[in-house]
Amino acid sequence: MGRLSKQLDPTQTGFEAEKLESDLRKRIVGQDEAIRQIINIYQTHLAGMSGVGRPIGNFLFLGPTGSGKTRMVEAAAESLVGDARAVVKIDCAEFQHSHEIAKLIGSPPGYLGHRETHPLLSQDVLNQYHSETMKLSFVLFDEIEKASDALWNLLLGILDKATLTLGDNRRVDFSRALIFMTSNLGAGEMNSILRPNLGFAAGDLSRRSAAGLVDEKLAGKVSRAGLEAARRKFSPEFMNRIDKTVVFNPLGEPELRKILGLELNIVQQRIFNSAAGAPFVLSLSDPAKEFLLREGTDLKYGARHLKRAIDRGLVHPLSNLIATDQVRGGDLIRVDFDSTLSRLTFFKEAEDMPAYAMVQMVDTAIAPSSGSLSAGAAAEPSRAVHAKSSRR
Repeated sequence: MGRLSKQLDPTQTGFEAEKLESDLRKRIVGQDEAIRQIINIYQTHLAGMSGVGRPIGNFLFLGPTGSGKTRMVEAAAESLVGDARAVVKIDCAEFQHSHEIAKLIGSPPGYLGHRETHPLLSQDVLNQYHSETMKLSFVLFDEIEKASDALWNLLLGILDKATLTLGDNRRVDFSRALIFMTSNLGAGEMNSILRPNLGFAAGDLSRRSAAGLVDEKLAGKVSRAGLEAARRKFSPEFMNRIDKTVVFNPLGEPELRKILGLELNIVQQRIFNSAAGAPFVLSLSDPAKEFLLREGTDLKYGARHLKRAIDRGLVHPLSNLIATDQVRGGDLIRVDFDSTLSRLTFFKEAEDMPAYAMVQMVDTAIAPSSGSLSAGAAAEPSRAVHAKSSRR
């Protein structure tokens, strides 16, 4: 046996973890730290080094609304099991009173409605998206700060022992689950720290480094504000059971600009996959994109406001054009901006285009697999349909 003194590189990740990271970066904008933490936990799981008798990972995501917390969980499910609906989502606003816990675990035998109460966190629900090759569950407790103390106490057992006892004494095993909790705690303090550095009104946007949303000093202040707010709200026992606490950055203009392209990709896919079966191609000019970006920039609501602006300014007028047969299958529609009317304008540039011509006009790099993405877009290369912009 030969002796070696070869230095190893513990920063490398395996193929599966690299693929997950690549997929998440295609779907999520501006939240690199959250992606890194998910990759670290997933790599540990793949290596068989996760803690015994605990969930694969317990995450607490903090940050303002519209920064991508929920979308991050959906993106991970899309990447690993192929469906954002694989996330078991618990809206904690529905559990503000102790007696409402029965909806999660079911009523005990002898209580009124015992047989009619089906627990939301049963083993069947947890395992419904398991396959032969991927046995992972994704559980999301959304807006955890709104829940009652009874739900927090219930979570202590799940986070620590990966076990939940239902009302009829059946056990639910969470040892193959990723547990995510989201919260807006500290969002006001974060926005006040970053307000001079975000939005179109800020003078330093053009000088901001492309590598990140904020500089290291501001990022540290934002992170501390979120963590301090969480520690004031939750007990030490609760915080000690969380593996990774990640503070999501508020989204600035550079991030929203990237998200705009991803959201337009979604609109184009909806056109290609519509029930009407008459696909056409959209081509947005740069002034049209700038208009949507201005209308959709709001520090308080993040990327959600951008999606509403796209629906209001682009999707609704397009729907009218489709419904009145002004736009038909095979058309090329150019979307421009009229500064006088302060709205988007629509022009038919071509019609009766064959399918192969339309395919050549779209970007096949990225396409969402399902639903609307408020903080990023999904990737299924074979179904991508984002039209290239027109400068005419």
